[in-house]
Amino acid sequence: MLFQKCTIDDLPALQEISRSTYRATFAAQNTEANMNAYLDDAFNAEKLKNELLTEASSFYFAYENGRLAGYLKLNESGAQTDVNDPSSIELERIYVIPDFQGQGVGRFLMNRAVTIARERNRTYLWLGVWEKNERALKFYRKNGFSPMGTHAFVMGTDIQRDYLLRKDL
Repeated sequence: MLFQKCTIDDLPALQEISRSTYRATFAAQNTEANMNAYLDDAFNAEKLKNELLTEASSFYFAYENGRLAGYLKLNESGAQTDVNDPSSIELERIYVIPDFQGQGVGRFLMNRAVTIARERNRTYLWLGVWEKNERALKFYRKNGFSPMGTHAFVMGTDIQRDYLLRKDL
C-alpha cells in the first residue's frame, strides 16, 4: 500500500473522498438536510484548502493497487479541534472508501498515524468518534484507544455526542 502526504494539488480528490465516505458512513442515521448542511460546511473547497495549508495539520492518502483507498488527517496543537495538548496529535479523520473496508486500509492508516506521532515525540493520539458509530468504536478499542471524555458535535441542526478516545504511545 502506498502512503502519500497530500498537497494543494490533491484538493479535488480530497473533497470527493471526504464527501463520499462521510455520506456513506452517516447518511442513514441523519436527515438529508443535516447531512447536506454538514457536507457543505465541513468539506467545501475553501475550507479544505485552508486545512491543507495549515502547518499544524497534515493529510495523507492511502492507495491500494493505484486506487485511492482512504485517508487520514492529523492535527497538532493549535489546529486540534478540542484538546490542544502539545504532547498529543489528534487523529481527526481516518476515512476508508467503502469498497476497501475490511481489507486492512484502516489498520494501515492507524499504524502510520502512530508512527508519525512517535517520530514527533508525542505521548498520545486522541480522537473524537460519534457515540452511535459502533464500527469505528470497535476499531478504535481494538487499536488500544480508551475513553477520556466527550464533546458536542454539530451535524446541521442536530447536536450529537462524540466520545473522546486516547491511545498512549
